[in-house]
Amino acid sequence: MFGFSERSVLNILFWVTRKKWLILSFLLSISFFYIPSPDGLSPEGHRTLIIVSVALILIISESIPLPAVAILILIMEVILGVDTADGVASSFMSDAVFFIMGSLMLAVSIVNQGLDKRLALGVINITGNKTWRIVLGFITISAILSSFIGEHTVGAMMLPVALALIRNSGTETIKSDNLSTILLFSIAYGCAIGSIGTPSGGGRNVIMIGYLSEFGIGNVSYVDWMKFTYPMLLIQIPVVFLILWHTFTPSQRKMDSAVRKLKIKVAKNGKMTPHQILAIAIFLSVFFGWIFLSPRIGLGIVALSGVFLYLSFRLVDWQDISKNTNWGVILLFGSAISLGIQMKETGAALWTAEHILNFLEIIFGDMAIVRWFVAVVVTGVLTNLLSSAATVAVLGPIILDMGGNEIVMGIMTSIASAFAYLTVVASPTIMIIHSTGLISSSDYFKAGWKLFLLSIILLFIISRIYWPSLL
Repeated sequence: MFGFSERSVLNILFWVTRKKWLILSFLLSISFFYIPSPDGLSPEGHRTLIIVSVALILIISESIPLPAVAILILIMEVILGVDTADGVASSFMSDAVFFIMGSLMLAVSIVNQGLDKRLALGVINITGNKTWRIVLGFITISAILSSFIGEHTVGAMMLPVALALIRNSGTETIKSDNLSTILLFSIAYGCAIGSIGTPSGGGRNVIMIGYLSEFGIGNVSYVDWMKFTYPMLLIQIPVVFLILWHTFTPSQRKMDSAVRKLKIKVAKNGKMTPHQILAIAIFLSVFFGWIFLSPRIGLGIVALSGVFLYLSFRLVDWQDISKNTNWGVILLFGSAISLGIQMKETGAALWTAEHILNFLEIIFGDMAIVRWFVAVVVTGVLTNLLSSAATVAVLGPIILDMGGNEIVMGIMTSIASAFAYLTVVASPTIMIIHSTGLISSSDYFKAGWKLFLLSIILLFIISRIYWPSLL
């Protein structure tokens, strides 16, 4: 009896140790709930900030899965009286959520048709066998593709190509060297810089577009977003290449054997099938729909129309979509948008923005610099600690209440949230390449800090010189 009791106590202590941040977040939320609301902040706004604090603690500590955090946000919004159940449901589901859901399903459909293998052959045919051209090709193709179909999908598609080249080059796939490091980082950083290019490039872009629309600031179309962001994407491609090449210069300047073996292996798949051609045609139709139809029917409905066509033409089975779609990501984005809307409507975002501005104005003395510092530097740092989506979800409503041109501030924040170069948890693509075991934690800082600083400088120059011509 004593043994059973002792084991029970040990199990409880073990659980408490593992979930200490979860327990701490609940204790803090209860404590803050009974503290009187600060001057100028409504009770609903006070409770909204409690939810934000709990969510941040749980995201940073990773004590529970992110989908669980998303569900908790929705529960707390109702239990703490921030909004009614119907109100929370209304703020959760929007065209932005339809868009991210449809985009993830489209990515599953593309991979299901084996187009990732065609991509491998296309990459090698374009780059040839010189190592520097392969690295530049990886960065360019990863950046362009991730701007349309999402960085985590492109990262998953490109990783087997890189590993095949590494393996066929004679390099050990269990040991890190400059060749494996530069190839893997060319994918990760290429996807990061590409994710800013279009609304479909990253969930944070969708969250920001959703905020701009929900807050009545303006509707940013697919093409409008590209006008602001694509020039920076294209400029960053050679910047990333030069930084990676000078940081991780490989000893192998040619990869003749590796390229030849990969070409033979991929070419065995034969010519493109009618189903693959149809799959490409549907995706192109969706892309042009985003450009020409989304201002009238929304980005989400266009994306879901593409999913409908893939299913109707039996290019993908619902079982494959259901199994391979990351539903946790959809939950997270919906909850993030819901929380952002509540921050805006309860006045929590405005109250926080005013206090941040007052504090930083004392330090910098110039309001324009303060806004830029929060939108770019603070966002860039936080995205390496949390995630890009979580950072934009929390900072977005605050930044949009700081004054200035809200659309410029919003797009600037979304771009800065892509500066995920410094840590393992910064982006899904970095986590994907880190899972190979070929990159050490110290490698991220070797090239990451250079790219982080240059990206901030580049964004400052583009926002000051090019963006005014678009307004």
